Order: sequence, then structure tokens, then C-alpha cells
Amino acid sequence: MEWVEIDGSYGEGGGQILRTAVALSVITGRPVRIHRIRANRPNPGLRPQHLHGILALKELSNARVKGAKVGSTVLEFVPGRAEPKHVKVPIKTAGSITLVLQALLPAMAFTGGSFEVTGGTDVPWSPPVDYLRHVTLFALEKMGLNVELELKRRGHYPKGGGLVTGSVEPWEERKPLVALEWHRIERFAGISHATNLPAHVAERQAKSAEEKLKSLYSVPVEIEREVSRSLGPGSGIVIWAETESLRLAGDALGKRGKPAETVGREAAEELIEQLTPRKAIDRFLGDQLIPFLAFTGGEIGVAEITNHLVTNVWVVERFLGRTFEVEGEIGEPGVVRVVRKAEV
Repeated sequence: MEWVEIDGSYGEGGGQILRTAVALSVITGRPVRIHRIRANRPNPGLRPQHLHGILALKELSNARVKGAKVGSTVLEFVPGRAEPKHVKVPIKTAGSITLVLQALLPAMAFTGGSFEVTGGTDVPWSPPVDYLRHVTLFALEKMGLNVELELKRRGHYPKGGGLVTGSVEPWEERKPLVALEWHRIERFAGISHATNLPAHVAERQAKSAEEKLKSLYSVPVEIEREVSRSLGPGSGIVIWAETESLRLAGDALGKRGKPAETVGREAAEELIEQLTPRKAIDRFLGDQLIPFLAFTGGEIGVAEITNHLVTNVWVVERFLGRTFEVEGEIGEPGVVRVVRKAEV
């Protein structure tokens, strides 16, 4: 049994190394040992939100695991036979549901199955659930992967209580993704939500974003307003540009003392920033697609080559050998090309 050895402090050095490495361990059947987990962070080792992704993959693949506890800086993961299952992930806090799904979806693509995850749907430092639903899954569908995802209830920091359910069809036809530049914007769309807050919060966020976009572009802007109840208050907005290729997005979260107008404007400004280089894919989607792209082939133009993206490429290549060519400097627009497609 030959271990794939991963230095958890490499590059960006965060939880994404764990998510990608353990997902690839399940896909390839190769055991992985990750050491120096988050070594350069103020609170090194596994945090609860990382643990939940690992435990979900353990269940999916009937794995043997050592070091799966909060604070652990070494993890050994030996996958068994992966099979379609209904995986339940009960995050007791506002730990990010979308980050758990970042670990689970690449592996589930090869088994099929369903999931039910409770926790945070719209929390700092992670993709909002509306980004995952409307931007990430839209791109994956172009790659031949069908994921159904339903938002049952929102969850914000610190109480959580969000609920997301869904299912993944086994990935039968893996389609190469070629998406380099966008040439026209067909429309802007989005969702502005307010949970346990007055309806005018969602309205003001949406209006502010609409005004900013309409001042620069003469295409329709259709932002849905959503008002809901959950365990605690929170608000946020995700807006995306529908191009002839894929979708690029910007998002922002509300917080106490931050005017709703500022939230809407921030999301619009982030989207405009992602559109400016005219690449087909925004900086967030770029790194999310890397584990999938390895198995489809193709090439993508990204608005920014991030540390996250480069780190994710490195992790994939620890398992699959040289797979990608990355053109462009960190912090600049660039192109990621698959030079050798992985077979499973």
C-alpha cells in the first residue's frame, strides 16, 4: 500500500488541500497521508468544518481513518469501496455547507448518491449556497455532471441551522470544458435574501446592485428578492452575469451595522471586477473546477490565477501526475489547460 504524501502547509495551506486530497483518495482508491495540516494558520490542525467533509467521504467510501479529530495535524485516510449512499452531515454550528459539498461532490460524481447537510449556507470565507447552485453547478452541467440541489433553509453565523439536500447522478459522459473568454452578456440575474430581518433589507441590497450594474451595462438585470425565517438573522446577495459561455458572479454578506446598500454595491463591484479581464470564468470558479477538469480535459480562461487554484492543481497532480499547464502569474488573469486527462 503506497501512500500519497501531502504537505498540508503547501501553497495556500488551508482546508482546500484536505478537501481535494481526500476526494481524490476516494476517486482513485489510493490512501493518503496529510501532515502539517494548516501549519501556518493561527489555529493549526483540523477545524470542525474540515472534519465534517472528511467524515462524509469516510462514509461514502467505507474508509479507515486516523487523526480525524479537531486540532489534529496529521490525517491518514484509507478508502474502501465507494458506493452510492445517502450521506447526512449534521454540522452543529454555522460551519460551511458549501465547503463540505466541495469535498463530497467530486467523489460522489463517480458513485452517485444523495446528501443532506445542515450548517451555514451563507457564511464568511466560503462560497454562498446561491453561488454553488447557480454558478458552480451550471458549469458542472456543461461538463456532463448533473447535481440536484435544494435549499430548504438558510443558516448564518453564528447559529447556523441551514439545510441543503440534493442528489448526484453518476457521471456517465464526461464532456471537455473549453471556456476561454466571454464576448457578450445576455443578462444579469441574482438572489438578494434577508433572513429573520425586514423585507426592505433584501429590497435595498438588490436595488443598490441593480443601480450599479445598470450604470455600466445596458442588459436586463433580474434580481430575485427572498425573505425567510431560520435560527438567526442574516442577509446576503449573489449576482451573476449570464454570458454566451458560462456565468461569472460577485457576492456579499450583510452584517450588523453594514448598510444594505453597501452589501448590494460590494457584490456588483466584485462582479464587475471579475468581468473586466473578459475571461470566461471568475476567480472563485477557477479553483472549484480543477478536480473535475482533470477528468474531462479542456481549457479555461480565469479572471485571476489565485493561490487557491495553484494549490489545487498541485494536490491533483500528487495523485494523477502532470495534468495541467497554468499560464499566467498569481493575481493576474490566465489560462488553465489540461495536458493529460486522467482516466478512472
